[in-house]
Amino acid sequence: MIRKLKNIGKEKNISSLLTNVVIAFLGLVSFMLLTRQLSKPQFGDWVLFITLATFLDLLRFGLTRTSVVRLLSGADKKAFKRLLGSSCRINLILLVILTIFCWSTMAIVHVVEFQITQGYELFLRWYPILAFCNLGWNNASALFQAEQNFNRMMLVRLANIGLFVVFLVLNGFWFHLGLLELVWVNLAVNLISSLWCTFKKWDGLFFLNKADRKTEKELINFGKYSMGTLIGSSLLKSADTLIIGLSPVLGSTGIAMYAIPLKLTDLLGIPLRSFTMTAYPRMSKKAIEGDLDGVRKVFYAYSGAITLLFVPVAIGCFVLAEDLILILGGKAYSDSLPLLTLVFRVFTVYTLLLPVDRFTGVLLDSINRPKLNLYKVICMTVANILVDVLAVFVFESLVVVALGTVFFTVLGIFLGFYFLRKEIQIESKQILPEGIFFFKNLNTYIGR
Repeated sequence: MIRKLKNIGKEKNISSLLTNVVIAFLGLVSFMLLTRQLSKPQFGDWVLFITLATFLDLLRFGLTRTSVVRLLSGADKKAFKRLLGSSCRINLILLVILTIFCWSTMAIVHVVEFQITQGYELFLRWYPILAFCNLGWNNASALFQAEQNFNRMMLVRLANIGLFVVFLVLNGFWFHLGLLELVWVNLAVNLISSLWCTFKKWDGLFFLNKADRKTEKELINFGKYSMGTLIGSSLLKSADTLIIGLSPVLGSTGIAMYAIPLKLTDLLGIPLRSFTMTAYPRMSKKAIEGDLDGVRKVFYAYSGAITLLFVPVAIGCFVLAEDLILILGGKAYSDSLPLLTLVFRVFTVYTLLLPVDRFTGVLLDSINRPKLNLYKVICMTVANILVDVLAVFVFESLVVVALGTVFFTVLGIFLGFYFLRKEIQIESKQILPEGIFFFKNLNTYIGR
């Protein structure tokens, strides 16, 4: 029995899921602690800072991560140092460019005395330092995913978010530090994880001398589309927060309120992120080998299985919405409970649509059609931004913002199937049967 449990723990799907569950749980704990240690406006500023930082991180690492994972999945071990070194050099150049952009923008804002919220101020001032501090572990994440080494990924992330949670617990009981000090601690824990990856030679910094122009060009040629896709995907989530932050009516308090149901929805995406991390290298490998039937089968099985898995979870969250919001946000948000409950219930509908939408994008990348995936995400992003602008500045309603999320996801599913039917003749009717087959025949997928 013990040996069987150990084997299950080593299985890639389970390992990936466990990694994301542990990280998401700690993220949930830190979120709950922050809602209780910061006022609504301060918490809104924190959410805005983190949202902007996450968006820029996707821009930086989106240029190389997807292409590195794909190339390492089908390459021999000799390509290891060359790919990591080239990726690291590209990301260092991007770091310099973004640092100049942020600090120049901050200087201009101060010179013209333009008024911005504290969240934007924090971002412009501190993001370049955060970008340096998280460079190492973000670079290493591509290697971990390509090698399917999710246990190592979990340990590196634990050194980051785990330390931050420990600090927040101590801060709640003894230190009682404010928003700026929390930003400083966040920089420190990111640096610790990155230094670990650098000393272990996982991030490519020691392989800069192995980098070459040909490999960099290859990474960028594929990555320019995947970067655009990741930026668009990030905007699909972050545009809500960024546009709410520009509203004179909703502002930082509106961000804080919207973040509660949004965080609960993110938790429902844990299995999706986990299985995507294992499905993408598998589909990429089969596509490189020319096994299109195998590619289709993996797509059907994973998208169908996750959709079926989400059904009871979404129903439970819909019914228990009020209790979940109070648990996450605390009593400070009880006065907004009816509104936040309605927003969260709209998000549960979105959650049911998300697996098929996400896997159509992953499949387009796997068959080396990142340009089509980019077009799909651009259309979704434009639709989301238009709805957000109407929702925030015309209707001044967080519920309409959430409804826009459902709309753009339906659009994404339609576009995904439209492109895939032309490329590899995908049939949507195969998704649920193969999803059921996934659960009935786990041994077919586990350990592969």
